[in-house]
Amino acid sequence: MGEAMREFFGFGGYQRQAEGAYSWQHLTFVGAMILVMIALAILLGLRNRHKSDKVKNRVIIVSAILIDAFEIAKIMIAVSKNPESLLYVLPLFTCSISLFALPLAAFTSGRIREASLDFMFIFGLLLAIFGTVGAAQNYGAYPVLCWDNIVSAVTHCISGFASLYIGISGMMSMKKRNIWITCMILLAFSVAAYIADVLIPYNYMFLMRGDGTPYDIFYNLVNGNKVLYPIIVVGLFYVWMLAFYGVYYLIADLIAKKKASCD
Repeated sequence: MGEAMREFFGFGGYQRQAEGAYSWQHLTFVGAMILVMIALAILLGLRNRHKSDKVKNRVIIVSAILIDAFEIAKIMIAVSKNPESLLYVLPLFTCSISLFALPLAAFTSGRIREASLDFMFIFGLLLAIFGTVGAAQNYGAYPVLCWDNIVSAVTHCISGFASLYIGISGMMSMKKRNIWITCMILLAFSVAAYIADVLIPYNYMFLMRGDGTPYDIFYNLVNGNKVLYPIIVVGLFYVWMLAFYGVYYLIADLIAKKKASCD
């Protein structure tokens, strides 16, 4: 039992061979996690859709606590294996934004809460797909059923769950007056990641280089320019955000017009 636990957590290094990125094991595992994520979001979202905001928010509170608890446990275990790894497991990866935005959505009030809920609605599912299906490097480095991959899949799926739940339960506001706050959440996190990348140095949020991801296209396009490249990386998130807002308002407007015509 003790040996099995050491192998699961990777103490002393994993003895099992990694099944590989996009292997059937990788896709089956993340596919099952995503199905559970969607099913729970639909179930709880529909159940709470017409309930009070306080009841709806309980699910967000639990999600915020769980996502941060898993991340803290991951960092603690990584540091226990190698204390020097602390600088390289800071919660400053792209998908780590949810670790801050989700608690803001759960425990704040007013416009900060509204903007945080909108942020999770806009980015949560995208980050979940990036961190499960798109996490090729993880499944090429570790066995599928191990602590590193399981905790990563869980935290990313919590992010995706929150996004779907917020949308289905109707918690998002998508108010135009809050767009700048939503933008600032992304900007503040990106600046923190960039500072860490320069000081450590490292490659949080892929702001320094592409590292085999599609960001390499833009890295090569600007010849690795240390100013233009990170601006492009962050700019792509703003493009997604503004496109999301645009599509949302378009659909909302069409629904409103159809409703008016029916009345």
